[in-house]
Amino acid sequence: MGFIELFLLAIGLSMDAFAVAVCKGLATTSLKFKHMAITGAWFGGFQGLMPVIGFLLGVTFKKYIEAYDHWIAFVLLGLIGANMIKEAFSKEEECADASFGIKTMFVMAVATSIDALAVGISFAMVLKIEQLPLAVLLIGTVTFILSAIGVKIGNVFGAKHKSKAEFAGGIILFLIGLKILFEHLGIIEF
Repeated sequence: MGFIELFLLAIGLSMDAFAVAVCKGLATTSLKFKHMAITGAWFGGFQGLMPVIGFLLGVTFKKYIEAYDHWIAFVLLGLIGANMIKEAFSKEEECADASFGIKTMFVMAVATSIDALAVGISFAMVLKIEQLPLAVLLIGTVTFILSAIGVKIGNVFGAKHKSKAEFAGGIILFLIGLKILFEHLGIIEF
């Protein structure tokens, strides 16, 4: 995976966190810079940590699944992308509460980073170990920035564009999964 693919993947993964951050902004009546920083740090930190855990799990089992690794990467990214697209069209509004306490932020950070764990497993199939730090840094940084901005946007503008962000993130993840599959099948070459 090249830098552009990793950057796009980071944007795609950060869309769930961005959407929840927008809801945090909606629920916060008196927004301060520290609220943006707290949200960015929790979401960015967990989005960066989970791919490492997933990578370690994937490497552990890689020898057993090597013949099917491209299919696993495609299915994981495809399912995550499809779920994000489904959520974008869902009529249910699930907004976060206004608390920035440790317990609340921990639960939300874990919930928004589960997909990053699955992506980390797929990283074990498609990344070299020396690419992992760049991937983790990009995912964590992009999520930090977009989550901090999301809190501000939610506080100022509301949840108007939440579903568009989830839809875009889902499409990006699905297309990256498709690219991985096509490359391994020899259909395309980058």
